[in-house]
Amino acid sequence: MILPILAYGNPVLKNKAKEISKNFQNLNDLIENMWATMYNANGVGLAAPQIGLSIRLFIIDTSPFADDQNMDDIELNKVKSFKKVFINPTLIYETGNEWDFNEGCLSIPEVKADVKRSDTILIKYSDQEFNQHQDSYNGIIARVIQHEYDHVEGVLFTDKLSPLKRKLLKGKLLSISQGKIETDYKMKFSRPIKNR
Repeated sequence: MILPILAYGNPVLKNKAKEISKNFQNLNDLIENMWATMYNANGVGLAAPQIGLSIRLFIIDTSPFADDQNMDDIELNKVKSFKKVFINPTLIYETGNEWDFNEGCLSIPEVKADVKRSDTILIKYSDQEFNQHQDSYNGIIARVIQHEYDHVEGVLFTDKLSPLKRKLLKGKLLSISQGKIETDYKMKFSRPIKNR
């Protein structure tokens, strides 16, 4: 089932999410619905807070980045096949060179901006069967994980922009929060405009 994605301005997006147990009700159905929702919106990642659940869960499929001509063959092969569920993640460290990349977010449609992130991360998490993992990632995969991890910490990519850049985007962000935008996917606005 395709779920509506919360738009910028919804308070759920700013809350630090809570951990869940393997007995979380209908978890497998929820994850399937998240995949359907993400693919319907042409995303590469989706966090539970974006569908209104303040829990520490996100999904990633980086295969759309396989069209990027700037990657070497090794990174291209990793990106093509990277599809994962992260439950109760903890980012242990971020390291390496910081680099800019033009990011967007399904909760903030039509807004993109360069965000500086570290090249390499170490993250601890559970998979869908609640097996524990501790893995290191780098490059574009690390970046997507950092972006989705921020969501379960109550942080949006716009929070990482300079005050000047945020000021320049203020009008656009207000329009998104009020529902004055058109998208190709279902969204839920916290302050929708009447008589659109």
